[in-house]
Amino acid sequence: MPSGNSLMMPILYSYRRCPYAMRARMTLKYAGIEVEHREIALRDKPKSMLMASPKGTVPVLCVDKIILDQSLDIMRWALGRSDPDGWMAVDELISQEWVEKNDGPFKTLLDQYKYPNRYPDLYQDEVLSAAIDLMLKPMETALQSSQYLLGSKMTWVDVAIFPFIRQFSMVNSQEFESLPFAATKKWLKQQRESELFNSVMYKFSTWVD
Repeated sequence: MPSGNSLMMPILYSYRRCPYAMRARMTLKYAGIEVEHREIALRDKPKSMLMASPKGTVPVLCVDKIILDQSLDIMRWALGRSDPDGWMAVDELISQEWVEKNDGPFKTLLDQYKYPNRYPDLYQDEVLSAAIDLMLKPMETALQSSQYLLGSKMTWVDVAIFPFIRQFSMVNSQEFESLPFAATKKWLKQQRESELFNSVMYKFSTWVD
């Protein structure tokens, strides 16, 4: 865990496939902030991470004497230090509405859709329909008139939401491809194929204390 030495490289505990960790890694990369990457094993989390953040979820960023263990806080921290393309130059209220919807009710529906065995009382068709109405239809409307969710430039909102839409699309890729959301699919493809995303998907060896 870092000392108070401001020259010490920040430590990032991460898990490659976690959407929360993905958006944190993408933002740190965009901001040009180098980190010591520590890839965890979910079933054998390192003690150093648990000492820093007892809740035991990723991402966790340890920088100087600060512990950031919420992905949005890591994004804000990084963008507060470097935001070359103005990702934060967007309407704060509209941004929060998108992200709160994604992280709250849509994430619940995503889990219900991805893990049907955990929710035997739910009908998958109804879960899918609810997710479409809540998130995909509004996204499609926004993306039909602009390249990104909040206009012609990518913002932190696109990066915050993308990993969850990516995960949603992978649950049943054939079903997703059958949905009538061409603009959303184009946006998703653009994010998936971006240099930024692919640069943070390197397969690290598992960190051991």
